[in-house]
Amino acid sequence: MINLHHHGATSGVTGSCHELTLTQGSHESGILIDCGLFQGQDEGRGASASDLSIDFPIDHIRALVVTHVHIDHVGRIPYLLAAGFDGPIICSEPSAIMLPEILEDALKIGFTRDRQLIERVLGLIRSRLVPVPYGQWHSVFAESDCSLSVRLQRAGHILGSAYVECDARVGGSEERIVFSGDLGAPHAPLLPAPQSPERADRLVIESTYGDKDHEDRETRRHRLKEVLEHALEDGGTVLVPAFSIGRTQELLYEIESLIHEFGGELWNNLEIVVDSPLAAEFTRIYRDLKPYWDAEATELVEQGRHPLSFEQLTVISSHEEHLNAVDYLARSHRPCVVLAGSGMCAGGRIVNYLKAMLGDKRNDVLFVGYQAAGTPGRDILNYGPKGGWVQFDGNRYDIRAQIHQVSGYSAHAGQSDLLRFIQGISQAPQEIRIVHGDEDAKQAFKKELDRLRFSNVSIPVGS
Repeated sequence: MINLHHHGATSGVTGSCHELTLTQGSHESGILIDCGLFQGQDEGRGASASDLSIDFPIDHIRALVVTHVHIDHVGRIPYLLAAGFDGPIICSEPSAIMLPEILEDALKIGFTRDRQLIERVLGLIRSRLVPVPYGQWHSVFAESDCSLSVRLQRAGHILGSAYVECDARVGGSEERIVFSGDLGAPHAPLLPAPQSPERADRLVIESTYGDKDHEDRETRRHRLKEVLEHALEDGGTVLVPAFSIGRTQELLYEIESLIHEFGGELWNNLEIVVDSPLAAEFTRIYRDLKPYWDAEATELVEQGRHPLSFEQLTVISSHEEHLNAVDYLARSHRPCVVLAGSGMCAGGRIVNYLKAMLGDKRNDVLFVGYQAAGTPGRDILNYGPKGGWVQFDGNRYDIRAQIHQVSGYSAHAGQSDLLRFIQGISQAPQEIRIVHGDEDAKQAFKKELDRLRFSNVSIPVGS
């Protein structure tokens, strides 16, 4: 038997963790696809944002396969190790470089400040990493009665992201199961768009934006320009809550292109601040991994442009510099764009900026990514346009800043992109499971698949 179980991303978009298990008689062998943190109100069978325990059996798990290094896909790896997992961690070559970096930050915030313990955990993770090139089959196990191989393909979500093809054999039964991970939107800056798999007998697919499409690139670029021009005109600050990997680098790329195109004294006075040591480190890694960029970005570099390192870009690292920047920008009338984590305003340096600047109508908050239910980001998005308030650390903060959302800069595929991915598979999957989405998004996506006459489409619950 070849079975699928879901230990996260079934009651929302975070906590990604899926299991593929092969059973022959009384013997079981399996793999996990991702092991991520829950955020906001999302939860798994017994775990949530406040309870990170591994609440399912892992004795039979032979390997962990990582689709990409966002924290909602990898954040519970230390807890998986603590629960006794001793297998390899399979991922793409760029992800192998970035995974220890993102987990070091997660360990410091939510696990321990003990430097020696952090180094031991990171050393253990590094020793388990198995980087696999895109498009190359990798055998996880091969025994007389069952075998499992995996292949990673570009997902276009963030640098190093992959969807996972699994060739599973039990006795005389063979299947190819595909896990989408998070798929990127076509025409996103920097990364090539994902291509459909050649085959998928069963498909587990995300539906973060299963109910809507994004703006096209020209439209979102125009809207980004409008928001930045507002900051230039009234001397306000544009606060962009952005994850350290993906969105930050894409926005820097687009902002550099706007400055290059429009230039002049007005645009040349705009300062861009990345206030996140982690985002700065991943921006450096992005620059170092240019071979994984798309053709457009590569051509700009050949022209002598530096889309991730330009004159008006300032990086803030120390906590003291961060506090000084918050104080200075709250008092000054210098136009500025600040990119700071976390992406859903649930912590990180963006919170100090929001506390200091939400109450001033000169300022703007620009959301470029998904905001999970129960996060401050979702509250700002919902109540900001109504002149409402948001709560940080038990205190209310009035929202007078202008609130914007440019969905086209989400690193996730929209509904039409997801449908194209599925329709591009030459023979329709025999089963499709929809995960990674709010209930409305999953139901809307299922309705579209039913309308297109795909069979055996389901929305699983946690197991």
